[in-house]
Amino acid sequence: MNDESKLLEKLRRIEALHAGAATAGERDAAAEASRRIQARLSGLRDADPPVEYRFSLENAWSRRLFVALLRRYGLRPYRYHRQRANTVMVRIPRTFERTLWPEFVALDEALREHLDAVAQRVISQAIAGDTSEAEEIRGELGAAQDG
Repeated sequence: MNDESKLLEKLRRIEALHAGAATAGERDAAAEASRRIQARLSGLRDADPPVEYRFSLENAWSRRLFVALLRRYGLRPYRYHRQRANTVMVRIPRTFERTLWPEFVALDEALREHLDAVAQRVISQAIAGDTSEAEEIRGELGAAQDG
């Protein structure tokens, strides 16, 4: 199983977990999890009217993931004219936010770990084998000249 296949399987397991899947070995866990979450969302809309939420996401990958997750559940992500590109607006029931956000955080963490590992490997192989952080030295800030 390649790295991408492992990531896809991990994302499916995370989604199944957040939807309350009964068995870990469900063959169609991701599809079933999505159906359960959509059913929960439909039920919440009647009892808990949608409220506008604003999310600010730190990077393009996280924003793309969040927007895709919203669309998967039939939600409409948007932003207002002149809002920053990292802003995502959505109208959802208050109680659904407690399902949506933890699922996003888990998926985002898995995706970032994967992307970090890929970047680390590519940089190491194509640029320099030493990809460690810059050395921290003692001294006064600004004492050394840039250059």
